[in-house]
Amino acid sequence: MTEEVTAMERIEAVAIAEHERQCANALRMLAVDAVEKAGSGHPGMPMGMAEIAMSLWTRHLRHNPLNPRWPDRDRFVLSNGHGSMLLYGLLHLTGYDLPMREIERFRQLHSRTPGHPELGVTAGVETTTGPLGQGLANAVGMALAEQVLSRRFNRFGYPVVDHHTWVFVGDGCLMEGISHEACSIAGTLRLAKLIAIYDSNGISIDGEVGKWFTDDTAARFRAYRWHVIDGVDGHDLHQVDRALSLARESDRPTLVICQTTIGKGSPGKAGTAEAHGAPLGAAEVAATRAALGWSSRPFEIPDAIRKSFDARERGRSLESEWQGLFDKYREAHPAVAIEFERVMRGDLPDGFHGAIADHLEEVRQKPEKLATRQASQRTLTVVAKVLPEIFGGSADLTHSNLTSWPEARPVGPDSGGNYLSWGVREFAMTAGLNGMALHGGIVPFGGTFLVFSDYARNAVRMSALMRQRVIHIYTHDSIGLGEDGPTHQPIEHLASLRLIPNLEVWRPCDAYETAVAWREAILRKDGPSVLALSRQALPAVLRDNSACSGVALGGYIVRMEQVSRAIILAASGSEIQVALACAQLLESEGHGARVISIPCSNRLLAQSEAYREALFAPGTPVLGIEAGHPAGLLTCLGPGATVFGIETFGESAPGPELMTRFGFAPDAIVRRATAVIAARQREEGV
Repeated sequence: MTEEVTAMERIEAVAIAEHERQCANALRMLAVDAVEKAGSGHPGMPMGMAEIAMSLWTRHLRHNPLNPRWPDRDRFVLSNGHGSMLLYGLLHLTGYDLPMREIERFRQLHSRTPGHPELGVTAGVETTTGPLGQGLANAVGMALAEQVLSRRFNRFGYPVVDHHTWVFVGDGCLMEGISHEACSIAGTLRLAKLIAIYDSNGISIDGEVGKWFTDDTAARFRAYRWHVIDGVDGHDLHQVDRALSLARESDRPTLVICQTTIGKGSPGKAGTAEAHGAPLGAAEVAATRAALGWSSRPFEIPDAIRKSFDARERGRSLESEWQGLFDKYREAHPAVAIEFERVMRGDLPDGFHGAIADHLEEVRQKPEKLATRQASQRTLTVVAKVLPEIFGGSADLTHSNLTSWPEARPVGPDSGGNYLSWGVREFAMTAGLNGMALHGGIVPFGGTFLVFSDYARNAVRMSALMRQRVIHIYTHDSIGLGEDGPTHQPIEHLASLRLIPNLEVWRPCDAYETAVAWREAILRKDGPSVLALSRQALPAVLRDNSACSGVALGGYIVRMEQVSRAIILAASGSEIQVALACAQLLESEGHGARVISIPCSNRLLAQSEAYREALFAPGTPVLGIEAGHPAGLLTCLGPGATVFGIETFGESAPGPELMTRFGFAPDAIVRRATAVIAARQREEGV
């Protein structure tokens, strides 16, 4: 009898192993067939990570395909986003709203299966990935958000915030420098709910990575104080399963290093760069089908395999269990539960609008000469008192960016808080802020010098692409910063940032505009904002109530012409004072000058044509003034406008001397304005 049972167990074990093998092959073949039909894509990674993905998504990941926005779901990030068909296959098979017809339309116009995963396009996609390494940094931000929120909201016996962030990474992610920045800070903060799974296949587009990437990755991550699980056969389901179980028990972030073969199952291309980023070709697809023993037609999945992947019932049960816990939590801690639901919806607290309105009125009634970075800190201090979900930080420049406030509480490995010194890690900071915003429950901001936005630029672009409410504080916004010289003086940066679609760039001229900029950045739920702030003190602009309401529109009149209008001067930031002084001088010579402040050119361009015509009075010459590249203002000034800016790098000298040296003094601007007026008069034959 015992021998019979043993034999039956062996037969059953063989059958189970074969079924599991074919489940993994289902993921492989969905990727192969979709890429083949599209004529482009990346089959190699999905084929190589099939067993890893199957183990995670069917045995470890806490998610509910019926509610992709369940607050306490695990987050999953595909940092090696070129392998998007692996994620689409998982979403389809586990029960998300991604029908097979969308898999068949992979990479086609308006499909829900774009070439790289995109937030808001496909149900279950947590972040847009593609630029390698940024998904990993997003995951760090998500894990940080989980840690911050759990320490804020969890109560004894009620762990309502208790989930993991899982991230797949490849060789390319770990070669990108952002991986060092992000993983270093993750280890320091001991983000124990962060688990990275490394697809170590040794192949990238150019071939075998051992020719240019010989890092001891395990030692590197141990140096970051991560828990490292090495030597896992990524094609052995049981080894992978055990490693993921161990990772979930760690008190530190974990890196699971899985040895895999890119293009696993392809007889002619497995283990080669040919499998990375191109269709296998009809002959190789047929050979792969035969080698895997996969008899189903393209895009056909056997019912038994579908049943094994289907996570809907388990997901419903997991969320129901959590909801039961939350209902008891609500009874025990009603006020805290209401607050948790509010922040996860992204709604602002009741007292926010009143507090900001009071602050704006106080600033208006008590004008003061102040650097806009100082004005920003004062507004932030007010905001933080009424917006507890605010989370700030700076890239080792807190005392220069003035991004902290008196009640700020530093976050650490053993302490909750709302402020983080990111160290000199601008790129990881920005991508991490994106991850925090994506997680939900946090309104994140981070600071550095405007010139160092270059280090973070691609992550700023990603926050705009994903329409996330992230606030980028960039100080020392012009040559006016002075003696640090051209390495620290931004020239092209305002113009460059304004070119990013869906990014609003605010450059306020005084404390009032700074407060409005903060308010508008927080109110904006569909995209990020930049606040470009001065190092030097700027006088307050005296404005009436109608002008105050114009700040939020991105451009408004701060000074009407006193005599017959001859020119319009348009400026932003510190140059508003130059424009106002210039206008007075021009009118003493009989030339009426209107002055327009443009705190946010992107916002101004979004206003009606009628509003902009009322500002710029068609037919009147316009001179823009900005201590940056002229292209920065030109797009919003209308046809025929002239912009005086800087098209060279700065110099090292005190700020006031540099402003004069580069022509940003009233008398120099008057000469330029007079020349513009004369040119227009010649055109008109006056």
